[in-house]
Amino acid sequence: MKFDKRIIAMVGVAAMLVPLAACGGGSNGSANGGGKTSILVWSWEPTLPATVKGFEKANPDITVKVTNAGTNKKEYTALNNAMSSGKGAPDIAQIEYYALPEYVIRNNVANLSDMGASGYKSFYTPGTWNSVNINGGVYALPMDSGPMALFYNKEVFDKAGISQPPTTWDEFYEDAKKVKATGNYITSDSGDAGFFDSMTWQAGATPFSTSKDGKTVSINLTSDQKVKKWIDFEQKLIDEDLIDTKTPGWSDDWNKGLDDGSIASLLTGAWMPNNLLSGAPDASGKWRVAPMPTWEQGGKENSENGGSSLAVIKSKDNAKTTAAYKFIDYVCHNKEGIKTRVDAGAFPADNNTLSSKDFLDMTTLKDSKGQPNEYFGGQKFNQVLSDAAKNVVSGYKFLPFEVYARGIYSDDAGAAFTDKKTTLEKGVATWQSHLVDYAKKQGYTVKQ
Repeated sequence: MKFDKRIIAMVGVAAMLVPLAACGGGSNGSANGGGKTSILVWSWEPTLPATVKGFEKANPDITVKVTNAGTNKKEYTALNNAMSSGKGAPDIAQIEYYALPEYVIRNNVANLSDMGASGYKSFYTPGTWNSVNINGGVYALPMDSGPMALFYNKEVFDKAGISQPPTTWDEFYEDAKKVKATGNYITSDSGDAGFFDSMTWQAGATPFSTSKDGKTVSINLTSDQKVKKWIDFEQKLIDEDLIDTKTPGWSDDWNKGLDDGSIASLLTGAWMPNNLLSGAPDASGKWRVAPMPTWEQGGKENSENGGSSLAVIKSKDNAKTTAAYKFIDYVCHNKEGIKTRVDAGAFPADNNTLSSKDFLDMTTLKDSKGQPNEYFGGQKFNQVLSDAAKNVVSGYKFLPFEVYARGIYSDDAGAAFTDKKTTLEKGVATWQSHLVDYAKKQGYTVKQ
């Protein structure tokens, strides 16, 4: 879920490491006085702490402490350090779907299949379930999801003469020219690896795969024709100056652009509504939600952008492992736990919530004061987002070192967004070369 690095006040990783003496990897402190088992959770997501009260009431023998260890890469760095040293790891960690495979391959997270999770397939959306079901095991429970949608400023679109949002990428291109004629950009992209993954995923590309034994990886960015399809389209938008390539996503200027309409739409995950309300409050009432454009008229194919799971860190302490699973089951599978988070703004991963009348009929968001806000002009926006979740294409795989891969994407491909002397195709080729070199140095056999 992408509130993670956008709207939450960050707490430094160093500060988070102080209270870790009784965590994860060992059995010290697995029970407090009175026979209670204490578990520690690392998570940056803002709605998770609200679930602790209900869980502890239902499980009085377990106490839960949720710690913000920093978002995504910051947390992963701290988690890797704790695992390498053999001490200080939490009992549960929030791990984004793209990062989970590397923890599975390293044997850092518990297989939850034998604890009951193997029977949960029908409970979750296909995209989220496939993300935690790896090599036949279930290594986390889906916490939230990010099916993609087109969020657009209706006021700007109306001014540009666009009466209906684009349904195909050809229409999106034509609409981009109309929006540019008003002095605005239809959207922005300054070189985001997660967006690249999502867009090539929606195009049907499968550039990455990992063997079941975790020893062989395939990296096929330059010869996958569906990767090329999206690269060529994005390059056309860049060449014709039809998208904002200079404003970094999630910066103050980016939020200002969303607020004043100079960035008129976003192609992003379903977790976006509350971020829009927080980052662009003056645009309330102007925005709407539509399905993602597709490559062919009448298409419905979609992908995910963002989303996280909760994983149990492997431990020899059975009491902690059992307690940890009970907590993630409450947060991710229990009706009360899920409702607590959804009511606070999380986008669900379960089919029951996505099909519930209360969820589908929502027309308001809650602002920072708890007041209802019709940010999307009274639209039942969750109806669009729920449908988006049903249409996520299966089969897309992440690298077993995806955190590293995303970290170098902008270094290799970022120049293509602002430097006319290079192209996105060249940048992605450089990215592939560096990924292949890295994989070999890590001991993988590489196929291209």
